[in-house]
Amino acid sequence: MASISLRNVTRVPPGQNGGDFDAITDLNLEIQDREFVVLAGPPNCGISSVVRLLAGLDEVSQGDIFMDDGRINDLAPKDREIAMVPQSYVPYPRMSVFDNLAFPLTQRKVPKTEIKKRVLAAAGLLGLQELLERKPESLSEEQGQRVAIARAIALQPKVFLFDRVLSTLRAEVRARMRNEIVKLHQRLQITMIFATHDPIEAMAMGGRVIVMKEGVAQQDGTALALYDEPANVFVAGFLDPPMNLVRGTLKQDREWLVFKEVEDGTIELRLPISEFPGAGDFAGEVVLLGVRPGDIEVAENTKIAEQVPGRFPALIDSVELVGRESNLSLQTGAHTLVCRSQRQIAHEEAGHRSQFKLNAEKVCLFDPVSGRRIA
Repeated sequence: MASISLRNVTRVPPGQNGGDFDAITDLNLEIQDREFVVLAGPPNCGISSVVRLLAGLDEVSQGDIFMDDGRINDLAPKDREIAMVPQSYVPYPRMSVFDNLAFPLTQRKVPKTEIKKRVLAAAGLLGLQELLERKPESLSEEQGQRVAIARAIALQPKVFLFDRVLSTLRAEVRARMRNEIVKLHQRLQITMIFATHDPIEAMAMGGRVIVMKEGVAQQDGTALALYDEPANVFVAGFLDPPMNLVRGTLKQDREWLVFKEVEDGTIELRLPISEFPGAGDFAGEVVLLGVRPGDIEVAENTKIAEQVPGRFPALIDSVELVGRESNLSLQTGAHTLVCRSQRQIAHEEAGHRSQFKLNAEKVCLFDPVSGRRIA
């Protein structure tokens, strides 16, 4: 197995009309031996460029890539001991599944007995034993993706790269394949790097997540850490469900910070200053308050008029039932918020005002100019 290190890596490929496309800027990244890492971000954020640079399909414009202690910038793809599963794997149509799995090994002049051993082992891991004599045209999309992964496994690489491999599959197939890939990592204990544009997928895969934007890493940490404490507004909006962002003024009242929504909005919140070190510097300024939809709930005893911490009135614009939960669109007067209630709210409540409360322990504050979280 192997560790991977990217040190000040920059990639500036030529783009259309002289511009840059999917570039990488001064990226530093350390991936430990046997680690599972998810690279995530919107289209053109650079995650595919990182995968292609590691695989040797693109050249580094500046910086160095190391596998363990060896620099691999100048190594040919076949010499890197890295296997890549692309977004769209097209098998050789005239070959059987067995021959498709065996072909890369044949090219590398691996002995026939070893090829058979590796192909059967890889097919066993992906449940392809009964399909080895079939032609690719007879396979389902899920089976075709399993063939692509088994083909990489048969190479016995030190590092696996997955480049948006589930993006074209149906939702139910994606869920199964996500679980399959996680199980493979647990079985094989090999370094894996999984690139995806899907924020739900990034969270579901678990492990370590690195969110990128325009070739720059925005935040690196566990999925839960990124969800609860996003480093900036971009990460807060990328992970699903995106945070509600509310503009308001911040004042300091002794040991408290008082947030008040702009333009006569209905949200007013007192926050302990001890929980937001550095936020006192923003007293008297406009800030952004971030709160996840799941941290807003319909308040109990909605007819009670007295002030309750974190409680605010809002107009229910629309109601969407999702099983036993409800997604509500709320109007506070200055903002439209999404509330993901644990209760079943009748569609007839749309158009009515009600009381809501937000979990003050889960809110974040952001600098509206830089977008960084105030911590």
